[in-house]
Amino acid sequence: MPTSFRDRHDAGRQLARELMEYAHRPDVIVLALPRGGVPVAYEVARALGAPLDVFVVRKLGLPWHEELAMGAIASGGVRVLNADVIDAYGVSGSDVDAVVRREERELERREQRYREGRPFPDLRGKTVVLVDDGLATGSTMRAAVEALRQEGPARVVVGVPIAAAETCEELRGEVDDIVCALTPETFLAVGYWYDEFEQTTDEEVQALLAAGGAPAS
Repeated sequence: MPTSFRDRHDAGRQLARELMEYAHRPDVIVLALPRGGVPVAYEVARALGAPLDVFVVRKLGLPWHEELAMGAIASGGVRVLNADVIDAYGVSGSDVDAVVRREERELERREQRYREGRPFPDLRGKTVVLVDDGLATGSTMRAAVEALRQEGPARVVVGVPIAAAETCEELRGEVDDIVCALTPETFLAVGYWYDEFEQTTDEEVQALLAAGGAPAS
């Protein structure tokens, strides 16, 4: 059981040891949530002998409170809206559309930069291991899981090196499997458990994806 991580690569290697039941299986693909999840997922994919790709997710925050999600958009043209939140806060259709357009531009920018012309992988019937560098509230991962389900994978597995214990447990009921390598009683923040936690750059994401092997077909 790890107690902390030197950096995201070390975290990925430690996480991979707890995901070895998914090693060397032809149905498995590792998808990273960029940007911080990519170095972690790179090490997981290498250890599992699985292809590596990205699943870009953009949270759709309320126009006046961006941290509160009313939905998400994701790779593959997926859009998930939370009608309960939209109705409860009286968000107009035009306001929703404005937020979607703004986030679509950023998602498209990241898709073009990271995917570099590669098509989005066909996930139908796949076991998808969805990796990030940690879970605090879990809102981005929840959005990713919900969006990913629309792509038709056989199983969705979440893997993170560090998570708030309650978030890990709450998410357990929403996925087929979840591996949280470290769930300390006092969580504080994801970055607290890393010796080095600098922001991952677009250039690093591109280099790791290029080195991670061909995408799944």
